Amino acid sequence: MTKGENISSEGKPPPKAAPAARNETLQVPGIKNIIAVASAKGGVGKSTLSLNLAIALRNEGLKVGILDADVYGPSLPTMTNTVKASPARGEKDKIRPIEAFGLKLMSIGYISDVDAPMIWRGPIVMSAISQMLKDVEWGELDILIIDTPPGTGDAPLTLSQRISLSGAVIVSTPQEVALADVRRGVAMFRKTEVPVLGIVENMAYFEDPVSQNRTYLFGEGGARRMAEELSVPF
Repeated sequence: MTKGENISSEGKPPPKAAPAARNETLQVPGIKNIIAVASAKGGVGKSTLSLNLAIALRNEGLKVGILDADVYGPSLPTMTNTVKASPARGEKDKIRPIEAFGLKLMSIGYISDVDAPMIWRGPIVMSAISQMLKDVEWGELDILIIDTPPGTGDAPLTLSQRISLSGAVIVSTPQEVALADVRRGVAMFRKTEVPVLGIVENMAYFEDPVSQNRTYLFGEGGARRMAEELSVPF
C-alpha cells in the first residue's frame, strides 16, 4: 500500500469510514480487551508508556497490538523503527498491521504522508481511527492498546463513547499544571462509564547515572496524591 493511498492529508475522510451512528458501539471481532492509554495533557510520555505497557503484556505471554490513534503526532513508527514500513493488503481488502517486537502495530504514520499536516476536524479524525480499527486484520488479540490523542476534546471523548473499552490508563507528570488536566481526564472516563485502571506518574525524577542521586524536576508525589484524592490506583 502506498502511503497516502487510504488517508487524505487534505481533510477528506477515507472512503470506507462513514461515521457510525451516535449511539453505536464499535466492536472489533477477535480482540478480547481494548485499553486506552490517555493523557489529558500532551507531552507527558503517553506514547512511550503505551509501547512499554504493550511489551510488558507481551512478556506475560499475551497477544498484544497497539493502535496509534494520535493522528496529529503519530510516534509509534519512530519508536519501533518502522518508519519505512508500508502495510500490505490482506483478505477482503483489509490492511495487514505492521509486526515488530512481537506486537501488531497500526498508525496513521504508516498510511499517510509523514510531511503533510493533518488539518482535520473531530469527525474526520474519528473516521480515520474507526477505519484503523475495523479495516485492519488484527486477528486474535488478548489486548489492544490504543494510544489516544491527548486532551479531553472531541476525539478522546468520542473514542471513549464509541469503542467498547475495558479500561483506561492515565499518564501524568508530577507538576500541578499537568495534574489539573488529569482530574478532567478521570471525569471524562467516569462519565462515559469506562473504568480507570490507574494513574501512572511519568518523568517523576532525573537520576544522575554517576552519583545515582535523584532530582525531582517537576515536584514530588503529585500524581500519587491525585490518585488518592480521586480514589484511583497509582
